[in-house]
Amino acid sequence: MNHAEHMAAMNDDVAGAEAILTSYRDALTSRDAEAMAALFAQESFIYENGKAEGSFTHYMEHHLGPELDAITSFTFGEPTLAVTRMGHMAYGRETYTYRIELADGRVIDREGVATSVLAHDADGWKIVQYHSSSRAPRNN
Repeated sequence: MNHAEHMAAMNDDVAGAEAILTSYRDALTSRDAEAMAALFAQESFIYENGKAEGSFTHYMEHHLGPELDAITSFTFGEPTLAVTRMGHMAYGRETYTYRIELADGRVIDREGVATSVLAHDADGWKIVQYHSSSRAPRNN
């Protein structure tokens, strides 16, 4: 196989990157902070609903981590995932709905989208940038 054929075959192999993004969604629903952290590069960056959250570590310590304690149920519905690989990088595009039930009885239903950038090295795929946003479902 020549270099061009190797690169074409590598670019078609997106299963590993897809598995990382699916694992992130699974870790969110199980509220497993350790599993989530393992999916992100140390030099990662998170954007959520128009706000720069910093690295995943910062995001977990100052935003998501405290929220996880208040969540009694987190479920996703209708997820779609498309990943495009470009050499040792890949980008993912997701759509989904989600429902969060909180300990105080509140329920949050949303439609969401996410875009992610992943990098591949000797340790496998890691998320280096993750951008998500959501809104209340529209009544059609």
